[in-house]
Amino acid sequence: MQLAQAIADAIASQTVLLAEAGTGTGKTFAYLVPALASGGRIIIATGTKTLQDQLYGRDLPQVRAALKLPVTAALLKGRANYVCHHHLARTRDEGRFTAREHIVHLQRIAAFCERSVTGDRADCDVVPETSPVWPLVTSTRENCLGNECAFADVCFVMKARREALAADVVVVNHHLLFADMALKDDGLGELLPACNTVIIDEAHRAPDVATAFFGDVTGMLQVLELARDAEMEQRLRAADAVDLADAAQAAGMAARGVRLGFDAGGSRASRSDALARREFSSALDHLIERLSALADVIDAQRDRSDAFASLHDRAIMIADRLSAWRDDARGDLVRWLDVTPAGWQMHATPLSVAPLVRKVIDAAARSWVFTSATLSVNGDFSLFARQLGLEEAPARSWSSPFDYASVGRIYVPRRIPAPNSPAHTEAVIEESLALLEYSGGRAFLLFTSLRALRQCAEALPSRLQARGLSFPVLAQNEAPKAELLRRFRMLGNAVLIGSQSFWEGVDVAGDALSLVVIDKLPFAPPDDPVLTARMKHLEEQGGSPFMDWQVPQAAIALRQGAGRLIRSETDRGVLAICDERLVTKGYGRVLRSGLPPMPITRDREEIASFFGFRRSGAEAQINE
Repeated sequence: MQLAQAIADAIASQTVLLAEAGTGTGKTFAYLVPALASGGRIIIATGTKTLQDQLYGRDLPQVRAALKLPVTAALLKGRANYVCHHHLARTRDEGRFTAREHIVHLQRIAAFCERSVTGDRADCDVVPETSPVWPLVTSTRENCLGNECAFADVCFVMKARREALAADVVVVNHHLLFADMALKDDGLGELLPACNTVIIDEAHRAPDVATAFFGDVTGMLQVLELARDAEMEQRLRAADAVDLADAAQAAGMAARGVRLGFDAGGSRASRSDALARREFSSALDHLIERLSALADVIDAQRDRSDAFASLHDRAIMIADRLSAWRDDARGDLVRWLDVTPAGWQMHATPLSVAPLVRKVIDAAARSWVFTSATLSVNGDFSLFARQLGLEEAPARSWSSPFDYASVGRIYVPRRIPAPNSPAHTEAVIEESLALLEYSGGRAFLLFTSLRALRQCAEALPSRLQARGLSFPVLAQNEAPKAELLRRFRMLGNAVLIGSQSFWEGVDVAGDALSLVVIDKLPFAPPDDPVLTARMKHLEEQGGSPFMDWQVPQAAIALRQGAGRLIRSETDRGVLAICDERLVTKGYGRVLRSGLPPMPITRDREEIASFFGFRRSGAEAQINE
């Protein structure tokens, strides 16, 4: 009620509010009731698609019915979430897939497209999220033909946007909101100016999402898609223009040539470090030349099809961005390179998004509500506020109503190897085996790196079997996230192994989840060029990069992971953090202060007692 009143006051006064409210406070109802009752036009942005779908499909209809208000609502996602009729038809005509599995995926998407009202790929649960078919049957801002498309009248994206324009409440995700704020898309271009209130849920994610969308990213995939589209258009519209096909192939080869300048495993590097590698610098120059040549060849064919004009603009845009990345050394942008086994991306990331976000907020009189369970560190909102330029905004916090002291424990194992030790992950697996026996499965094992996740996923099933434990093991990426969570809830005694995507935005209330194991404190990776630049900037201003940035960030991330455990008044469970720094380092006090107020123990037997675990007589004698 207090949270709802604070939000109602912010809406009435058209001001900004930072509202932190712990799990179980009822954040969703607390902002939906005053928002719908205000009579104004509302945009609600969520950090995850899961919450976006839950909000639109469950919570919003419940509150609307309870208030008996004739409020219209619309769900709007980024264009990559909708099947594109044009790209689906072209992909089917190309016949580029040879693997039976991918052919089946394409057929299922085509059938879904014919019967679906929305075209939202989230509703097509018969095709995995990771299928390589999806990028070829959805559009991007660069390759969308807009009103020139032959399917414009039945376009799912255009239909969703028309519905959003007519709605009183529009539910979007952070990506779409910040893409629009950064003028990178036209999804909300007509909605934002007309709305009275913007509510950003899961707002702890907002600084990172804003950083991504106020910058530029140019990658190998964009070049390969351009080359593929140019070749396809040449075959369809300009079969005699052999030089166009040659130029497209040359651009694609040049893009792959940039990747060859790095190790197979990939790496991250600052702009200066990357350009210092002669093979990379030469490959980048060659790619820019090939893109410019491709643009010239396409330009000669523009009279044959409207698509050629779009292709020409894309080639020029990519070449210009790569040239700017190579040549521009402005201090307000961090230019860096991310190389993965599958390709590369060149980033131009703002050193700070605060002035950019503040400019949007100050552009019109409307209310902005930022809410999450984790916006502060022990009541201090300064890091979050500084990241978004909201230092002057009022900030309030409401703690969770749960009786954490009686329903939970925090366990920090003794004698666990240091987090940077090669033996650490193996020790986490062994510790988890004992805890899983106590808890009867029903656990999330959360890792800070994909390497550690894979190591656990490979080792755990056989180790459980050797102990005579038959808990089902689910691992991230073996199925879509929603499907893994469905199985986890249904099985009742499963063990789910995950990384960052399961640290937040996941709600498993009840007995199915009683143990959360976190392998180490979630400090940002040291090879992050943006973090390095921001740390240097903070130090130059007289701040402490570690205590003013890294520790608060880790504290918020740790609170998110811990928040998976107790989700209702009847939940009980143990949070195991396999990192002694939580209790041995001075900064551990800051991290502990943000965790749920549960008793901390280092005694594994106390955890066994908490779960009511009793060994057999023989086992007890062996243990003694």
